[in-house]
Amino acid sequence: MRIVIALGGNAMTSPDGNARPEDQRAAVTEAAGPIADLVGAGHEVLLTHGNGPQVGNLLLKNELSASVVPPVPLDWCGAQTQATIGALLLNALDAAFASRSSDRRTATIVSRTLVDADDPGFVHPTKPIGRYLTEDEAKVMMEHGQQYVEVAGRGWRRVVASPEPLAALDGPAADVLLGQGYVVVCSGGGGIPTVRQADGALEGVEAVIDKDLTAALVAQEIGADLLVIATDVDSAVTDWGTPHAQPIGEVTAEEMRAIAKDQGFAAGSMGPKVEAVTRFAERGGGTGIITSLARISSAIEGHLGTRVVPG
Repeated sequence: MRIVIALGGNAMTSPDGNARPEDQRAAVTEAAGPIADLVGAGHEVLLTHGNGPQVGNLLLKNELSASVVPPVPLDWCGAQTQATIGALLLNALDAAFASRSSDRRTATIVSRTLVDADDPGFVHPTKPIGRYLTEDEAKVMMEHGQQYVEVAGRGWRRVVASPEPLAALDGPAADVLLGQGYVVVCSGGGGIPTVRQADGALEGVEAVIDKDLTAALVAQEIGADLLVIATDVDSAVTDWGTPHAQPIGEVTAEEMRAIAKDQGFAAGSMGPKVEAVTRFAERGGGTGIITSLARISSAIEGHLGTRVVPG
């Protein structure tokens, strides 16, 4: 099968959320094993990944050096983290394949995601990113054109647009590489947000695209059979945190829509994951799965996890 796996932030950092280089190397090395096993079983695999902690580190460097050098634009931050995380994944996967006596090749694509320049989020940005600043610290960044809002009792925090992903611009390259036997890393962090100008030229913009929604788009565009959102739980759960909590097993896309409406899954955690697998089942015609990375093989075989099928 052709499988798209979206690695959550927990797969890129230590269990306590640290994103030091050594933490990231260790986490990625651990993630590579289950992925290499899937490839060894004969599946074509494309990986996407989160980049929140890594972009957060770059934003902090921007803030600390803003009075000396201009801040790096957010689309550049996305490109830098795609390359860094991609290189870590390539090295970890190559080592995992070598330990299994496999000669499979790997490739990372620095990838752009098309968004609408007229998306309302660009007029009224609401996506919070980075740490809280004092008013004086925020003023320095606002002088560089960034937008901040004051949060009572917390400080000032940057807000950016979070537009809908429309197309994975470098999906065709990923499709060709998959067809040639490569394991591909593509569209990390939701992809580099990109708009098309009136003359057809492409340009990066300051925005954050939901990584899971982009993963669903990529899976649809390359004709994947499965989209797996790998997170830190074995499945999505109804009535989370109550005595009535129940894991969601196999449901149709229509059933999942009804469950999501009833449950109101959190926008910052399970909500985008549920939306992504449901969109893929509806538009891509394959099966969307939510499960933990450690249990991914069992989930793909149908023994575990939340599975959303067309219908």
